This record gives sequence, C-alpha cells and structure tokens, in this order.
Amino acid sequence: MRLVSDPAFGEVDLSASAEELARLASAVARGEGLLGSTCRPETNALAGVKVDKTSGPGVLIHRDAEQQLLVISGDSAGRAVLAENLRAMATDEEGGHLHIDYFPGHFYLAEGSLSLVVNSPHGGMPIS
Repeated sequence: MRLVSDPAFGEVDLSASAEELARLASAVARGEGLLGSTCRPETNALAGVKVDKTSGPGVLIHRDAEQQLLVISGDSAGRAVLAENLRAMATDEEGGHLHIDYFPGHFYLAEGSLSLVVNSPHGGMPIS
C-alpha cells in the first residue's frame, strides 16, 4: 500500500493491491486495524492507515501528523458504506479511481474529512 499526502490539494492518494484494499475494507468494517505503507520515507509519504471505532456521527478521515498516519474513524453505519466502496474498488476490474470527498450534507463523511483518492489496483480509467 502506498499513501502520499498532497497538502496543496488537501488530499491523500492511496494505491494498493486488491488484497491490500480488501484488508483495509475489512479493518474499516470492523472499526479497528493498523495497515502499514510500503512507501519509502519521503516528505509527503504516510506510514500507514489506522482505523478506529467512534460514535460518529459519520466517518472522519484525517491525518495524524505526529505519527504520519491516515486515520479513519467513525460510526458503524458510515464505516460500512466506506468499507463497501473500498471492496468495490478492490474487485472492479474496469480500473479507475474513487474520490472520497466531504461536502455539506454528505451521507457518511463527517465535516473536516480529508479528501481521499483510491486508485484501482486494476489500472487507470475504464476504456468504455
């Protein structure tokens, strides 16, 4: 798994194998887990993803600057939606990427969430 923070755009770019995305989806669904990154140490690289259960409302995606982790925390309903989106990216062989962006009234993301771009392990944008 590769995690790179882009402070200029306020987002994190995540690239992972299908197996790594499936493990992340399982951790998100459970509400606990710590998955490491394979990034070489660089200025904007993150060390991994930490998942926590909280009472919500919704899911908060943020960066722990001290530990250099992407943190995903939230209630079970919001985490279930996010986990399903991650599973879909892991299995959809069409490729592409998924933008997970907060906007006012978002149905599962909490205000203050960082934008997350999840790249398909199956390649770029679909041809069709």
